[in-house]
Amino acid sequence: MTTPLATKIKALIRASGPISVTDYFAICLADPEHGYYKTRNPFGSDGDFVTAPEVSQLFGEMLGVFMVIAWRRHGEPQPVRFVEVGPGRGTMMSDMLRVIARIAPALYEAATVHLVETSGRLREVQRKTLAGHEDRIAWHESFDEVPTGFVLVAANELFDAIPIRQFVKTPTGFRERMVGLDADDELTFAVGVSGIDPALLPTAGNLPPDGTIFEIAPARQAVLETMCGRLRASGGTALIIDYGHMATAYGDTLQAVLAHEFDPPLAHPGMADLTSHVDFEQLATTASAAGVHVNGCMHQGDFLVGLGIEERASALGRGKDTRTQTEIVQAVERLAGAGEGRMGELFKVLALSSPAVPLPPFKPAD
Repeated sequence: MTTPLATKIKALIRASGPISVTDYFAICLADPEHGYYKTRNPFGSDGDFVTAPEVSQLFGEMLGVFMVIAWRRHGEPQPVRFVEVGPGRGTMMSDMLRVIARIAPALYEAATVHLVETSGRLREVQRKTLAGHEDRIAWHESFDEVPTGFVLVAANELFDAIPIRQFVKTPTGFRERMVGLDADDELTFAVGVSGIDPALLPTAGNLPPDGTIFEIAPARQAVLETMCGRLRASGGTALIIDYGHMATAYGDTLQAVLAHEFDPPLAHPGMADLTSHVDFEQLATTASAAGVHVNGCMHQGDFLVGLGIEERASALGRGKDTRTQTEIVQAVERLAGAGEGRMGELFKVLALSSPAVPLPPFKPAD
């Protein structure tokens, strides 16, 4: 099936030659006419994927608990800029604000909420979801627009959607992976001429066999550096949650999802969501180099259990009917459990602070 965006990309390749994976990634998501985020509603059961906040209110509530802890550890500064980058439907922010208003009303009153969102359609959805808090919410095109002041930042499934560069091992070294056209005029992966700085490659062992993929993400590093600059300038904490790996390694993680099923990345440009796994070791290294404290990185399951999701689930289910109690248990298993279809191990949580403060459930460095 040829999509309108596939037709556009093919014309671009015919005119100028193969394009890099990072350019293909960016066009698929952000093309002003046919890009995925411009034309689709990706979230929820009717979309292409379900994010953690849509699984259960427990996820956002635990993040709200963490933000209260962070605010208190920083000395309860005022005012507070409460920022979410890529807020989806606004579900997570709604759940966070509800628990914050209940357990730390002083923080709720001191906070203004800043949503970094470029999609006009999603802004309208967020406006409805957060209707009870509209007097304290502002929308921004970029993180740089958030007013100065102490910040608490949440970014859930943001970095996986920022384009990556891919390099392929060849007999003459690593070369950039490209997207070109095959003999049947269909999109196909190709190998370009640009190489990679060998210092960026994993150092353990010998070079891998030909055909091995290695990924870097300069655009992700740039976004994180902007966040870190703000933490350093104004003080605060950032919490980053995404699926990925804790150690830099070889491997092709580029993937597309269409109607909750994996799809070949070149099959339906503009119709399928395009993402890749996040290298949390690289994010942590970038944050340290930017001068902020890395509190740690842990599995989402350990993070949620450490904050009390099981106790909160018990309280939420108390006195409810059997079906509701079962749904709550299943939600906890999906968010915090291990194994296929569960998020507890695949998703990682990275916490950053400036100045450095201890942030449970992360363990202080020895």
